[in-house]
Amino acid sequence: MEESRIIFNGSYFSEKPSGISVVSQELASSFKQEKLSLYAPFKVGHSKFYSLPKSFCPEYGLKAHLKRLNWNQFKLSKIIKKNKDSILFSPLPEAPISKDIRSVVLVHDLLPLRLKCSLPLSLYHKFYVPLVVKNASKVICNSLTTANEVSKKLKVPYKKLEVIKLGFNKSKFLALDLKREPFMLVIARHVPHKNLPRILKAFSIFKSLNKNLSDYKLKIAGSFDKRYTPHYKRICRELNLDRYCNWLDWISEEEKIYLLNTCKALIVPSLWEGFGLPALEAMACGTTILASNKGAIREILGDHGLFFDPYSSHSIADVMYEAANNNYLENKFREFGPSRAAEYSWSDSAKKIEKIISKI
Repeated sequence: MEESRIIFNGSYFSEKPSGISVVSQELASSFKQEKLSLYAPFKVGHSKFYSLPKSFCPEYGLKAHLKRLNWNQFKLSKIIKKNKDSILFSPLPEAPISKDIRSVVLVHDLLPLRLKCSLPLSLYHKFYVPLVVKNASKVICNSLTTANEVSKKLKVPYKKLEVIKLGFNKSKFLALDLKREPFMLVIARHVPHKNLPRILKAFSIFKSLNKNLSDYKLKIAGSFDKRYTPHYKRICRELNLDRYCNWLDWISEEEKIYLLNTCKALIVPSLWEGFGLPALEAMACGTTILASNKGAIREILGDHGLFFDPYSSHSIADVMYEAANNNYLENKFREFGPSRAAEYSWSDSAKKIEKIISKI
């Protein structure tokens, strides 16, 4: 029997990728290209390509979100029904709400169900996503933590769930043997669950612990958000941290690699993560990682992290202090981090997804 063609939903591709966009684009490049039909705002890899409007990209905000949903429900549905031997793969839980199509969706986390959202997004997460998951032939999760949450909160039987490891760009995220400089790095969008106010408070406490820490800076790399960024910068001013904090906005992959190889430590402060790509990339670079003990981060890092309570600024400040003053830790992460990271690859992720799809 001929192998089914995969229709890849790349509508979430971004010209400034982070998180789900990175996952989407890397997987699209890693699948067997000869069996892939890619629908996306721009092309990656060399599969059969169908262009979508760039206004679908997530950086265009709510309007892009609504356009993608409309395309998913109506146009994508027709495309799948026309190509009856094809199976839809969507790297996020966006797909036609229909029981008569075969689809596989990847769920990254159910964080929006834990936090308050605006009305349109609240309806999306409470009604649309559960329907997509319910009607999917298989639901793939990026960690056991996410799988457990999907099963519990969305009432999905475990036999319908599959867990895969995500990956990172092994040709680029490497330990470069650069000198570590006195700064802590955060890679996070300016949204509430990334926990930036507590990080700022923790950094203020950290600076007060020892006068030898006076040179330390905090670099925050991540897309600004007009709803939250002004508030975070105001907190920074109130804590008298303005001259010690660098707000970098979104950074390119090349900038990220350099920062990961020169920072004293990466801080992953999220109140919850379904996976945590920056932590994996930092591990590959041999970087000391200070990580929240909530969500899947511990599952990804194993013993390769200093863990803290993300709800306690004092807990975060304590691990900052340890990272700044313990050279043994720096050597430990440099030696053992890359070997742990080697267990993850986009090629393996794609092969496992293809195997799951082949059995439907």
